[in-house]
Amino acid sequence: QVQLVESGGELVQAGGSLRLSCAASGIFVSRRPMAWHRQATGKQRELVATIALPGTTNYADSVKGRFTISRDNAKNTVYLQMNSLRPEDTAVYYCAATSYSGVTYWGEGTLVTVSS
Repeated sequence: QVQLVESGGELVQAGGSLRLSCAASGIFVSRRPMAWHRQATGKQRELVATIALPGTTNYADSVKGRFTISRDNAKNTVYLQMNSLRPEDTAVYYCAATSYSGVTYWGEGTLVTVSS
């Protein structure tokens, strides 16, 4: 059974930094594409960052240069380092993993609130 558990979300001032973690079980983060998404109140969920098997990363234009996705294979954990946070980054952040069969698994999310 695949389980993704996010942590690290909290209230932070604009310009600050946070690191989100996604601890995985039932799936190896080293063997599957992993992603972070976010959903602000009243808005659709959007893709924030992805990391592919060879380590290639991609980012939404709104976070390029500020966010960094990475993974620790030994800990089976994916991270999202977020710097220079803005109020518009306020959202629930979700970790996602896609299995070999094409099923996408989601965590419960972690809330990031950026105050101005």
